Amino acid sequence: MLKQCSLLIYILCFNVFYAQSSLKNTIEVAKDSVKKKAFVKHLGNGYLPTKYFNFDLRYLIKFNQYEGIRTGIGGTTNDTFSKKFRVNGYSVYGFRDDRFKFGVGAGLKIAQKTNTWLNFSYTDDLQETGSTKFLTDGRFFQFFEPRLLNIDLFHKHITKAVSVDHQLLNSVSTKTEFSISRIHPTYNYVFNSDNVSLSKFHVSMAKIAFHWSPFSEFTSSENETKETKSGFPKFTLQYSKSIKNVFKGNFNFSKIDFRTVHKFIVEKDNYTEITLVSGIANGDTPLTHMYHAYPNNITKETVMQRFSVAGLNSFETMYFNEFFSDKFTTLQLKRFFKPFHISKRFNPQLVLISRFAIGDMKQPEKHENITFKSLKKGYTESGLEINKLLFGFGLSFTYRYGAYYLPEFTDNIALKFTFNVTL
Repeated sequence: MLKQCSLLIYILCFNVFYAQSSLKNTIEVAKDSVKKKAFVKHLGNGYLPTKYFNFDLRYLIKFNQYEGIRTGIGGTTNDTFSKKFRVNGYSVYGFRDDRFKFGVGAGLKIAQKTNTWLNFSYTDDLQETGSTKFLTDGRFFQFFEPRLLNIDLFHKHITKAVSVDHQLLNSVSTKTEFSISRIHPTYNYVFNSDNVSLSKFHVSMAKIAFHWSPFSEFTSSENETKETKSGFPKFTLQYSKSIKNVFKGNFNFSKIDFRTVHKFIVEKDNYTEITLVSGIANGDTPLTHMYHAYPNNITKETVMQRFSVAGLNSFETMYFNEFFSDKFTTLQLKRFFKPFHISKRFNPQLVLISRFAIGDMKQPEKHENITFKSLKKGYTESGLEINKLLFGFGLSFTYRYGAYYLPEFTDNIALKFTFNVTL
């Protein structure tokens, strides 16, 4: 009997020890799995994480027509360093223009519940002329940026900015910014403002932006509000005001920009996406702050010489610097079909695309040494993409037609690569 009891105790102890060991191993495996998922998520957002600092992969290497190869390093502190204070910065070098660019910034959380941050930044860099960015846009990362390869119209700017991020509601995020910029176009350009010709100028700008996702689902924690389910449509509205004679500002003008995105989802990879973008600039507005409608076609003779990489929301047959507007609207429709499951690793996807743009400019004569057209007749293009043919690469074919159809048939065609990778 004593032996049986001893054997039973031994078996129980062994099972307890084995269970503890198994539980410990399971916990370690779970921790490793969570770490791997977090690591992959950081990479998907363009960061290489370390203990206190996340390196920003966006600055490693890029290419454009003005700088040539652009390479550098950048990053930001993470939550392990501090949940209430952050520092970020970058430095890059362009081999063709032989010039360093850099930016530094810092942020201080001033309200936990509304995730309110007070930010400061100093930037000495380039910006594409005619481009507009919404303050509330989240971080967007691509392994390489297709449009950037072909852009040649940049302006230098040295900008000092102070901004406030604020979560007004779970579904509404806001950002307010005041900036002072010294701008010098890299191309031969003169703007006539009040009978004064300016090739360099100062812009003092106040901006406020709202992003509203009324049909998304959110979870709130002590540190942040997270979107757990993305709902559509989404709306973004931004108002900008340039103020003359404040911190040497040369111009009085205002801009209103609007964007909405809607998806009609059948299933995960089978849906229709509609994107509407509109903007209007009033007052004495230099070309640097006008609208270009996101062109992505190089001015070269043959289709194959123009062969490059298609963008996500750009007009593939519209040539760079062909159109500029002080008011414009673009509408893009994309129909994503369910991927063709040919094999385990070969699942190409067909996407049908149609784009439309319309716009105009009141006083084009104010902009000297540069020629461009308006969009008042309406610009149209349609085409298709076959994505994920090999290693994330696919093919895009787009055709330009309507009021701005060009006399030479091949000048209306764009044949390009696509690139889609999901981590």
